[in-house]
Order: sequence, then C-alpha cells, then structure tokens
Amino acid sequence: MKKTFSLAAVALAVMSAPVAAQESAKPFDSWIGLNGMYYNAESEKPANDFMDDGVGFGGEYGWRFDENWAIRAELNALDIDYLQVLGRDSSVSGISYGVDAVYFAPNDWWYLFGGYKRQDFDQEHDLVDVGIGKHWDLTDDVKLTTEIAAYYDWDDEYTDYSAKIGVMFPLGGSPASSQPSPAPATPVNNDSDNDGVMNNMDDCPNTPSGVQVDNRGCEVVGDSDSDGVSDNNDMCPDTPMSDKVDNDGCTVFEEEEVTHTLRVLFASESAEIRDPRSQDIQDFVDFFKRYGKTDALIEGHASEPGPADYNMDLSERRAEAFKDMLVEEYGIDASRLETEAFGETQLLDESNTAEAHRVNRRIHIRVTATVEKPEERE
Repeated sequence: MKKTFSLAAVALAVMSAPVAAQESAKPFDSWIGLNGMYYNAESEKPANDFMDDGVGFGGEYGWRFDENWAIRAELNALDIDYLQVLGRDSSVSGISYGVDAVYFAPNDWWYLFGGYKRQDFDQEHDLVDVGIGKHWDLTDDVKLTTEIAAYYDWDDEYTDYSAKIGVMFPLGGSPASSQPSPAPATPVNNDSDNDGVMNNMDDCPNTPSGVQVDNRGCEVVGDSDSDGVSDNNDMCPDTPMSDKVDNDGCTVFEEEEVTHTLRVLFASESAEIRDPRSQDIQDFVDFFKRYGKTDALIEGHASEPGPADYNMDLSERRAEAFKDMLVEEYGIDASRLETEAFGETQLLDESNTAEAHRVNRRIHIRVTATVEKPEERE
C-alpha cells in the first residue's frame, strides 16, 4: 500500500539521531560514507509497472574545499516495490548515482545539498535533487548521518522523496584543528619602562626606573622654568609658570581680538598737535608697532561753529597733521595710515557750548588686531 511521505515523517527522519550524539562543529577536508535509505517513488512513476516504496543502500565520497562548501558523489542500489495491482506483489531493482553541491551552515549545525541524479531501472530517469542533512558526532572518527531529500524528474514531472541514515568517516585534518590553538593573550604593556608616558609617545623608551621624565618620556636634566620640559629640550627656557607649553617648552597661544582707540583734541581753528609725546599717543604707537600687520584710519573732525566748507578743510588738515607726526616722530610706515575728513558731520556733543566745541575738535583712530593670548596651565 502506498505510504504518504508527510512533512512530519521528513522531520522525524532527520532528527532521529540518538540522544547521546553530540552536534559537530569541526570542519573536515573530505569524507566517505555508508548509508541505508528509505525511498518513496511517486505512484505513477513507471518501471514496467507503477512504483511504490522501497529501500536502498550505498556510499558516497565528499571533498570539502573551504569551510562552507563541498561536492560529493554517491552511488546507491535501490529495490522499489510495485504497487499491488491485480494481486501482484513484486519489485524492481536498479541503481542511482550522481553528484551534489553541499553547503555547510556555520559550526556545521546542518547542511544543504542539491545536484543531479541518474536512476537506472527498466527505464532511465534523470532527476534534480535538493535536501537537508546533519552530521552527528559519535566518536572523534565516526559521525552519524541523517538526511531527507526530494527528487524531481523534469522529463516526466515525477517527484520522489527519500530519508537516509548512515555513518560518515572524516578524512584528513580539519581546517580548524590543523591550525595550532592560539596562545593565551599576553597583556599588552603600553608603557614598557613604566615612566608614565605611553610607548607611542615615548622618545626615550628605556628610561631607568624612578627617574623623573618630561612629557616625551626622557629624563629631566634640569627644568629652570618648571614647565615639565627639560632644559636640554626646552626651546623657550623662560616660559612664565602660568603658561601652558607644548612639547618644545614654548607657550601655547589662543587667538583673541583686541582693540585700541585714540582721540586727540585740538585748539579752536588749529591743526597743531600740542603734545605729540603724550602718554596716550605713545601707548597707541606701542600697540600699533606691536601688531605690525594692522592698518589705521585717521578720522579728522571739527566743531560746529564756522562755515561747513571751512570745517571740512580744517578736519582734513588735522588728520594729515597727525599722520605726518606718526611717520616723522615715531617712524610709522605711511602705507599703514589713511586719512578721512568728516568736518562737522559727526559731532560727539551737539549742544552749542564751549565744552561741546572742545570735544568735537578732534582726530579719532581705532585699530583692531587678532592676537595670540597664552593659554593658562592647568
């Protein structure tokens, strides 16, 4: 009687290994195997009569060319029963042979296979097959094999099934076991001379124990400015103690914008600078010379009394007079100075008083520079 090859039977065939068998996680180079097989042929498959279920036995040889992939060839002898028709009860014998590509899952939890099979009974059948299997460790040298597979005859459109159980013998060293086990990791000492400076920053990696070192890991041979850089390596030996220093012992600067403003007053209707050596003027000159990449605009202004044209001319003369003074008295480069006259158009004090007129008779200069300010040591 024909047996139905249900999904439950398929699962049972694959997982029917002994409970004591352990899952294998060791790859191997090649193998040979022997197996017994239960074979279920489609009921309408011909071989002088319609075929039913049967059994077989055979062997296989496989070659594994990397951790996940292998090929195998197998040969099986099959004896398939005929369906019982009109009281007949007989069978047909033949062979099945072919090749499969095999994919092993990580740690060899299971494997998939697929390939080509030729069956020779009274008639020949060409089939493609797919299946799943598993190897179970029995000993170090023997594994239990369980498999299920389906076979499709593309000429006659028949589908057969099989379940296999057998033994497999690994051959050759395994890729995993052929390599020596790695030695226990040795803790990495990133400061081999224990001077507090990591090896990748240590210019003196063999400093004797207990010796005071600088930030390069080298012995401190005097440090007159106490900045942590020894005198023999210090390119800036007089660094202030409050300054943060670099590896050369020099001050680390950060940029900051500074501004200096100067206003000089004039007598009524005059462009004469009464005190060219005043402290305010000298402070401005010192700043202007210190930041030599800056330029300055000298603005000339006048008070309100008098004609506007006259006041414009007077304010221009005041600006030019101050420029000439800076060039002649202080040696300022004339190319760094420009003048502009505003007359009475920009009064500081618009009240009509003597004091207002006094503060409005002026020149005005504003200089802005980006400077480097020392960073403070932490």
